[in-house]
Parts: sequence; C-alpha cells; structure tokens
Amino acid sequence: MELVYVISDVHGCYDLMEQALEKFDPATMQLVLIGDLMDRGPDSKKTWRKALELVEKYGAIYLKGNHEDILENFLQNPADRLDNYLRNGGEVTMESFMHPGVLGEYSIEELAVLWQNYYPQLLPSLQNRPYYYEFGDFIFVHAGVDLTLNNWKETSLHDLIWIREPFHLGKNNTGKTIVFGHTITPHLHGDNQTTNLWQSDHKIGIDGGAVYGGTMHGVLFSKDKLLKDYQFGPLEDNTSNDSAQF
Repeated sequence: MELVYVISDVHGCYDLMEQALEKFDPATMQLVLIGDLMDRGPDSKKTWRKALELVEKYGAIYLKGNHEDILENFLQNPADRLDNYLRNGGEVTMESFMHPGVLGEYSIEELAVLWQNYYPQLLPSLQNRPYYYEFGDFIFVHAGVDLTLNNWKETSLHDLIWIREPFHLGKNNTGKTIVFGHTITPHLHGDNQTTNLWQSDHKIGIDGGAVYGGTMHGVLFSKDKLLKDYQFGPLEDNTSNDSAQF
C-alpha cells in the first residue's frame, strides 16, 4: 500500500467511527486504528467487534492503547483493578458488552468470568495488539515514544501507551514524524477547545476528543507527507484540511 489512513481514539463512539471509515479505501490504503477503541463512549462492543472485523478482512493495524491495557488488567485481576477501571469509563463498557445495571447484579469476579465466557476473543484480542506501526517517514503509536533514548524502539511498553508531557515537550531526534493519540488536541493546543490536529517538531496529535464532544480524525498519509485530515463530530462536521505544518 502507498497510503495509510489513521483513525483517532474512538472510545466507543461507533457512529463517528463508521463515518470515518467511509473515507477508507481498502484497495489503496492501509488502515491504522491508533488505540483506545473502548471505554467512556456508549458502543464499546460495536467498536471492538468492528475493529476485529477490519483486522481480519483488510489486515487493519489495531494498535494497543492505554484503555486496551486497562481492560486487559481488569479482566486478569478484577478485584484489584475495578476502581481504576471505573475511573476510566469502564462501567459503560461493561454495560455495552452485557446489559445496563450488570455491575450491581454480580460480584466483580463473577462479572469478569461471565464477560470472558460470553466473549472469549476479548482478552486475547487485547493481549495481542501491536504497540506501533512504521510507514515511510512516519511512526504511528498510541501515546508517544521516549525521546531521551538513542533508539526510540527501546521505549518501554508502558510509555508507548501512557507517556504524555515528556514526549510532547521533548526534542524529536528520531528522524521520523510521530503520529499519536492519547492526549486530546484541545489540551495540546492549550485552550481546551481547539480540536484540529496538533503539529509540532514532527509530532502530530490526532485525538480530537470525540468522546468529550470534540471530533474524531481520519488522517491520510503517503510515505512522506500528510495528505488530508477529515474531522467527524459536532464541532467540525466532516471537514477536511489538506496541508501539514510542523
């Protein structure tokens, strides 16, 4: 493929994901889902199933995000991880996969067992996600890389899905442009409202905060440049920008 189409953090916003996928051409584009498909939004089961379908049917790259990690840890150790999962929007995900009110009907250990019995693919699908994808002059990763290392590929798995300010503020000497989600662009822009791509020092933040009422980005790349940015959501309804600024 000569093109890559990347969709930003979905967080259960299935309808926006479907809109973003309308711009995906499987004959000419490699699809990359940059992680955080679930939690906080209403349709996590649909987004998860759609992601696995895209992986199987089109060879989509579904990267691991911190929310895939949070859910994986919860399923493996539910009693100790419940509070953390709920703080990160997990209850709505449980209800999406099971039914409303399910959290009050079972012990947390029973719920985790039932969840995995109903959806035996869930835990393996979380465990087997790649952490980054390289294409031409670009690195696609959920959160960022450790820019203090001589070789960015030695970044810890934790930092690849969790890092924030040290990556945002660090000097990018990788020789690559790093495309990431995780931190919403309204925060990166510093005004808590601008949902456009954030671009600085050959870093491109693409999480427009769709689940918070912002926008979901679908971004098209060739091997050496950003070609087009589509935005889907209430603030920027299906608009696009064609140029990249660094």
